[in-house]
Amino acid sequence: MAAIEKRTRSEWQDLDQQHYLHPFTDHKDLAKQKSRIITRADGVYIYDADGKKILDGMAGLWCVNLGYGRDELVDAAERQMRELPYYNSFFQCAHPPSIELSKVITDLAPDNFNHVFYTGSGSESNDTIVRMVRRYWDLLDQPERQIIISRQNAYHGSTMAGASLSGMKAMHAQGGLPIPGIVHIEQPYYFGSDHSLSEEEFGLQTARKLEQKIQELGADKVAAFIGEPIQGAGGVIVPPASYWPEIQRICDEYGILLVTDEVITGFGRVGEWFGADYFGVKPDLMPFAKGVTSGYLPLGGVLVGDRVADVIIDKGGEFFHGYTYSGHPACCAVAIESLRLTKSEGIVERVRDDIGPYLQERWGKLVDHPLVGEARMVGLMGAFEIVANKKSRERFAEDKGVGTTCRNFSVSNGLVMRAVGDTMIVAPPLVLSHAEADELVEKAWKALDLTQKAIK
Repeated sequence: MAAIEKRTRSEWQDLDQQHYLHPFTDHKDLAKQKSRIITRADGVYIYDADGKKILDGMAGLWCVNLGYGRDELVDAAERQMRELPYYNSFFQCAHPPSIELSKVITDLAPDNFNHVFYTGSGSESNDTIVRMVRRYWDLLDQPERQIIISRQNAYHGSTMAGASLSGMKAMHAQGGLPIPGIVHIEQPYYFGSDHSLSEEEFGLQTARKLEQKIQELGADKVAAFIGEPIQGAGGVIVPPASYWPEIQRICDEYGILLVTDEVITGFGRVGEWFGADYFGVKPDLMPFAKGVTSGYLPLGGVLVGDRVADVIIDKGGEFFHGYTYSGHPACCAVAIESLRLTKSEGIVERVRDDIGPYLQERWGKLVDHPLVGEARMVGLMGAFEIVANKKSRERFAEDKGVGTTCRNFSVSNGLVMRAVGDTMIVAPPLVLSHAEADELVEKAWKALDLTQKAIK
């Protein structure tokens, strides 16, 4: 019997409805709409069960940096599967792929990073952040430093700790979240502000919410601040240039750990190896995942700065934390090859100097559409804001579902865009060509035109 049976689209949809509980899905609604069954992919395109070709404007889920159909990554997985498909890293064991990858990643990271702790996903990486941050302060005889400050509308995963670090009300409404010791401050979302301040002033004011929260809680109780360099799932929120330098100053002044969540922004997405490089900050910890393997196999981890690693190693004894698949050999082998290709093909430089500026310029012209209040992009992650009134930036009523309407038109016309409310976001593969960038923008404009007609 074949591993996967040959079935028609409707047969797959029926089985899907009968057996598969999807993540982040209203299953009652899904039963009416039916799943889109994706059967294959190549380059920057995916294909559904009807053979429809769709430009993947979200690189899977922010992760397929090198595009689909890269035989080099498949071959790396096969070689490692045949040699050592699995062994754990517990009990003082290791294997070559996880060791080699640790050197590869730390060589790419800022100079103060020389150690890696492996996980299976970004959510697990941020669970590890909570454990490691609190363990660090405990080893320094400051166990009362438990509180981690995050931001409203942030996304750091969907596990108990990851969802707690996330600042999304809908997630917190389910499951008694956030867990104790995690608090949230305002996000640096200038478009969503009243614009009474300049962008620079707004960035400073919003960053200083961190200082206010530290003073409110007591500096001796605060362990760390965590933030995505650019908020991804929250709507590609690009902070003002004044924001991150002020966050750095505050963390340094109060001695708290700084964590930049690089799950999306790591490995070239913003035209630098890490978002911290782009904004010129010096974090103590950097969780990562997604692009490290270009999404071909699941792998995550935490880059651990010397300030933390030295304490964990020298004072720590046993760190009672880890996962069955920490440093999985096949996943690490694929990551090594993925990062080798990223370097040898000059992907990061291309995003910074070529395809990034090209798509940014084209994307920016979407602001000329009657429905668009702002179009922004850094590297190859961007958003545009759908508004009812361009001058006042007034939104449509939430129950109109304008963003969802635009997303549906987009996919139907051959482009994956994601809707975050009425903010439309994209993050295409980093190997996107100029012609494919043109296609992406043209299809986004068409989706806007169709949306405009539908809401009238």
